[in-house]
Amino acid sequence: MTTATDIDKKKPLAGLSESGAYQKLLAFASLIALLIGFSIASPNFMQTSNMIAILQATSVNGVLAVAATLIIITGGIDLSLGTLMTFCAVIAGVALTYLGLPLLLGVAAAIAAGAFCGLCSGTFVAKMKIPPFIATLGMMLILKGLSLVISGTRPIYFNDTPGFDQISRGSLIGEVFPALPIPNGVLILFLVAIAASYILGRTVLGRYTFALGSNEEAVRLSGVNTDMWKMRIYALAGAICGIAGILIASRLNSAQPALGLGYELEAIAAVVIGGTSLSGGRGTILGTLIGALIMAVLTNGLRVLSVAQEWQTVVTGAIIILAVYADMARRKKTG
Repeated sequence: MTTATDIDKKKPLAGLSESGAYQKLLAFASLIALLIGFSIASPNFMQTSNMIAILQATSVNGVLAVAATLIIITGGIDLSLGTLMTFCAVIAGVALTYLGLPLLLGVAAAIAAGAFCGLCSGTFVAKMKIPPFIATLGMMLILKGLSLVISGTRPIYFNDTPGFDQISRGSLIGEVFPALPIPNGVLILFLVAIAASYILGRTVLGRYTFALGSNEEAVRLSGVNTDMWKMRIYALAGAICGIAGILIASRLNSAQPALGLGYELEAIAAVVIGGTSLSGGRGTILGTLIGALIMAVLTNGLRVLSVAQEWQTVVTGAIIILAVYADMARRKKTG
């Protein structure tokens, strides 16, 4: 029988399998192909300002995708990611604009709100045994309503909070290297990705994340409190959504309470494109980042080519279907 100690010592080999490496390589090749294709189709695509716009867009979706990766590796799904991001942005607006708290406290309040909401979702799934799809769907509606109620259905602006807009739009790298005006939001994305990758690969929480997705019942029978670990994972994902909320509010210099729906779909698509299995037990943060870049490049490229917004939505939906189908085919092939 597998013991809790055995699980602690195991490495998440499922997340580093050959099929996962192949999927990341395929995703990276697709990203390069998209960049080349759009560059040929439009000379404006490879302009520095457009590349920065792509990176800026990736920063928000990428952070959300990192949160989604943690949940999906456990075999779950979270449909509340987008509205949770918006809710955290609204909380930051209340703390900084309405209450006049210092910048760091406002940011901390948003992240704490995200962690608490994630913990609630985890409790619904782990303790109340509600299927993740239903639990997070309910949380999505709750957070959407609360965002509108708390904000009075009006945007909250951060004009009186010095430095808030620089969290996402400023460039610490650009100050040192003027030729590389990479936004701070991108830097934050990579810091979040590095931290999440370390957690998945080097900590007990990461090992249990993979173990829950591989065989939760075996983990439970080994004497592990799977409910507690699952709740912690959802709470961590919620805190990461809080960071995404700060990034999008900083980019817009406002908290838009009606924003958020649809972001979770792009995040999930990025995760699956990057090689994370919807059945759980396998996935990497690097693959997710590549998937997020693919989604951002595709959206931006279609916009540069003046493709109508409705057709952009059609393409996004088609990509989600293809990504899920590819995941199913990959699972069937590996048995």
